[in-house]
Amino acid sequence: MRAARLYDNQDLRVENIDTPEVGAKDIKVRVAWTGICGSDLHEYNDGPLSIPKDGKQPLTGHSLPVTMGHEFSGVVEEVGSEVTKVAVGDRVAVNPLIVSGKNPDKLIDMYQGFTFVGLGADGGFADHVVVDESYAIKLTDNVDLEVAALVEPLSVSMQAVRESEIEFGDSVAIFGAGPIGLAQILAVKAAGARDVFVFDLSDERLEKAKEVGADYAINSGETDPVEFVRNLYPYGVDRSFEVAGVPQTLNQAIQLTRPRGMVTITSIFTHPIEFRVYSLTSTGVRLASSLGYEDDIFALTVKMIETGQIDPSPLITDRIELEDIVDKGFKELQNNKRQAKILVKLSGEH
Repeated sequence: MRAARLYDNQDLRVENIDTPEVGAKDIKVRVAWTGICGSDLHEYNDGPLSIPKDGKQPLTGHSLPVTMGHEFSGVVEEVGSEVTKVAVGDRVAVNPLIVSGKNPDKLIDMYQGFTFVGLGADGGFADHVVVDESYAIKLTDNVDLEVAALVEPLSVSMQAVRESEIEFGDSVAIFGAGPIGLAQILAVKAAGARDVFVFDLSDERLEKAKEVGADYAINSGETDPVEFVRNLYPYGVDRSFEVAGVPQTLNQAIQLTRPRGMVTITSIFTHPIEFRVYSLTSTGVRLASSLGYEDDIFALTVKMIETGQIDPSPLITDRIELEDIVDKGFKELQNNKRQAKILVKLSGEH
């Protein structure tokens, strides 16, 4: 089968490998579509990070090379002898989060060490993936498999909503209009946010933010976010989300959030930063963080897509072939701010 495998920094190769075998509790998924994530770009440009170059991933025992891709959907093609939850022909989204199993509370266990199918183990940039049946969430027939490939990134934003303790009718500021920032707009709107302010330096991304539901889409290089928000909300917004991963935007998020409001960080800061702790203690603004998602959030995201409460399809900006994954996928996302979510076509089923 075809697979895009990461060997080293900026060394991603599409090659033919053996199709993995199915164990007793495993299922083989014929992959339909797989999204390219910012984490994939981070792994490609700065990694390998999830698997040591000269060792094995602690949770999975997997060593390089690894087949990338953790945002994917497909059709069950084969099941193991002990599989009971899914059957051949089922259409599924795959929850790729791999946790340690050390704690029965998934929220705690998630932070005891985790990785993902497609980062710490072989994933969805391939014709087939074999995973434990517990990773599969069955889809209703009305969910397009293209859209189902967006369940994973949307789940990240849905978890951030939970961590933010948002309430119906809250005002919200979001810093960053990349793929997760756009998904954050969908998530807070579904949670009942009233006014949603989105800040970014890219006019192209801000246009997409308006398309998916932002009430205000502001170029923060031209307009000061704090002044803009406080002209409308003198005490600040109820909730803000830092999705840009920039020290300046974290400080701005704190400054434009009301006393006892919440700033939730969902971005990945790759380097140490400085901010004034007194900016929190002197205002009563609280700080939360979020990475990944709990199982029930992933399942809830599927349900909300099935019922039409959330439509993430506007996030899709391109579809490419697996053989073009580097030039038309990874490099395109790095160089073209008009791109949000690029899907890689495997079987291309809907």
